[in-house]
Amino acid sequence: MTEHPNELKKLAAIATDLELAAPLRIKAIEQLGRIGSHEALRALLDLAANEKLVTKERELALKQARKVIRSSL
Repeated sequence: MTEHPNELKKLAAIATDLELAAPLRIKAIEQLGRIGSHEALRALLDLAANEKLVTKERELALKQARKVIRSSL
């Protein structure tokens, strides 16, 4: 689990970098959802709240966050 904080930071940075192609940002969001940790959930919620992101990407982040929550029940 020690690699997760760095991985989470990198994925979150990719997901918020508007200079990158949208498919790359979307893959980063999906990968955060696959990690499924509490920290990944927080990162996904931060992405969903980020008004600078495209609405589609914010909705995807929220959808991934829901999956993480459901998997922890």
